[in-house]
Amino acid sequence: MHPNEKITPFQSLSINGRSFYWASIFLSPYDRKKAARLYAFCRILDDLADGDIPGGEARLTQLQSELQSSNEDYDFASSGFEFFPHDVSSLRPVLSALLDGLVQDAGGIIRLNSKRDLLRYAYCVAGTVGLLMCETLNCHNPLAKSHAIDLGIGMQLTNIARDVLEDARMGRRYIPGEWVSDLSPEAICIAAKKVNSSENLLVKKAVKQLLTLADKYYQSGTIGYRYLPWRARISIAVAAEVYREIGMQLAQSGYSWHMGRQVTSKASKLRCSFKAIMNLIFCRRRMDSETHDYTLHNALKGLPNIK
Repeated sequence: MHPNEKITPFQSLSINGRSFYWASIFLSPYDRKKAARLYAFCRILDDLADGDIPGGEARLTQLQSELQSSNEDYDFASSGFEFFPHDVSSLRPVLSALLDGLVQDAGGIIRLNSKRDLLRYAYCVAGTVGLLMCETLNCHNPLAKSHAIDLGIGMQLTNIARDVLEDARMGRRYIPGEWVSDLSPEAICIAAKKVNSSENLLVKKAVKQLLTLADKYYQSGTIGYRYLPWRARISIAVAAEVYREIGMQLAQSGYSWHMGRQVTSKASKLRCSFKAIMNLIFCRRRMDSETHDYTLHNALKGLPNIK
């Protein structure tokens, strides 16, 4: 059994998700416990997809099959996922989409072709988590869900920009092939060592595109804060600002994707937290007056909770 399957949800959050652990301190004790359980559940699924837990692809495929074939509420605890914090009945399509994305990861070599492919993948592995977080925080307003999806997508695009080289070493290229002349993961690894090569510059341009696209989804995500209770609103705003800082640091480095992943310091987390809270206070009127831009979901048609 993998260590992440043995430790408690709070331990998983503090060890593996430091930015989210930091943001979780703003939640009520009850909501914090539920958020930690959701994180621990998602962490185990990620470890299965990344091959960090033996038999990951088979376990994910079996879980997907059981979820789709079950006529009653699926019991995740029966499959060893006791951290899952929800009644699954209303979330079955969302969970199925999440597993679709993770099974794709577990399958091995990934080479996304288009921006549409990128956004649909980001929805599956992160937009769905935004929807699950809505349930965790008892935010059931249908208008909130579109913004929750967008915030998840923005975070995932930041993830992809941060981990270009790490993913390439695993045989994965989430950057759309149409942005980088269909460079293979192997070619991206070679380009990382040739800083002034045309291939390196091509990937650098694509990383900039990723972060520019992420900002559009972050901006939409912030509009949805108004549907959350105040403590949850602060927590999610802090988490988003801290995560967005990763992309800002990458941009400040000149989009130096080949230098390894960016991390946020404690000082950065404090600064981002202050900024997030100030934005909630002083930009509330603007946030409350804006509506969702459904053109952001043009590529997502047919997926759960997409209008």
